[in-house]
Amino acid sequence: MFAAKNFFLAGTAALVAPSVIEYLVVAAGGGGGNGRAGAGGAGGFRTASGFAVASGTPLTVTVGAGGTGATTNGTDGTNGNNSVFSSITSTGGGGGQGFINGNLDATPNSGGSGAGSSSSVVGGGAGTAGQGFAGGTVSDGSGAVGAGGGGGASAVGADGTASAGGNGGAGTANSLSGSSVTYGGGGGGGALSSGSGGSGGAGGGGAGASSVAGTAGTANTGGGGGGGGYSGTGKNGGDGGSGIVIIRYADSFAAATSTTGSPTITVAGGYRVYKWTASGSITI
Repeated sequence: MFAAKNFFLAGTAALVAPSVIEYLVVAAGGGGGNGRAGAGGAGGFRTASGFAVASGTPLTVTVGAGGTGATTNGTDGTNGNNSVFSSITSTGGGGGQGFINGNLDATPNSGGSGAGSSSSVVGGGAGTAGQGFAGGTVSDGSGAVGAGGGGGASAVGADGTASAGGNGGAGTANSLSGSSVTYGGGGGGGALSSGSGGSGGAGGGGAGASSVAGTAGTANTGGGGGGGGYSGTGKNGGDGGSGIVIIRYADSFAAATSTTGSPTITVAGGYRVYKWTASGSITI
């Protein structure tokens, strides 16, 4: 039986921590409004490379929860919650505007991407520069069948028409996870039962409805919730989709010394990738 020995390979050295990383921070989508209602806007979308990190310093990760679809006739959905990585904050999507006659002059909710409007009197909610786009409005009068779609990460929400709710704005594709995934689609606008709801934008946006509740945005995409329809009474808006945080750096650098929040960790294609669907932290 051989005694255990320690071997040292000449010319090798321990891997060092990276000084910069790439990130993707997607906030949660807003919930859809109730009753021929505007859709929820997508959560803010931010990505960049060359972000400086300090070895041994814990970095906070917050994954935003989706906004709640409105459950009371004529009320707005709530805004999605922000997602955060270190000093980078993406803004939650705007909650879709509900429709009641006394609410025609109310301003739809702004956010990472803006909420869809249920009125021709006002435009859709504003998006945040560098994160998303505005929601759609109602194109042909306050009595129109359809409400506006929610804004998306790469496009404005479409306007509601005399026959349908506006489609949600499209999201943006990103490959930090190791494969191309589209995030940040706006929700589809709701409609009266005589019409049809708008389609959710590519990237997790929930569809709008006419005589039923709007569809929820897809989890961990930041998709906006679909606007609720109206058939005798207002129908509920769909909930917004939760956000996500992903970072990566070359696998020639050392693995993180600690993580919390149970991120999915992969090493492939020359990168170390950390993906959070729940809040946590990382120390590099």
